[in-house]
Amino acid sequence: MDIAALSMGISQANVMNNVETAVLAKSLDTMKETGAGLIDMMDRSVMERSVNPDIGANIDIMV
Repeated sequence: MDIAALSMGISQANVMNNVETAVLAKSLDTMKETGAGLIDMMDRSVMERSVNPDIGANIDIMV
């Protein structure tokens, strides 16, 4: 085996591993922000129902 080729292969594998880790970290951060936003929207919905419990609870339909 050629030592230089082996070294280049290992180096490229390390770079790819670092890139994959960075992409996964960014994805995790994005998911955390999305989850926090979803929880915030749900909390606002609960607050709206506690202030106005009758709004949106029933639908009157005549056929």
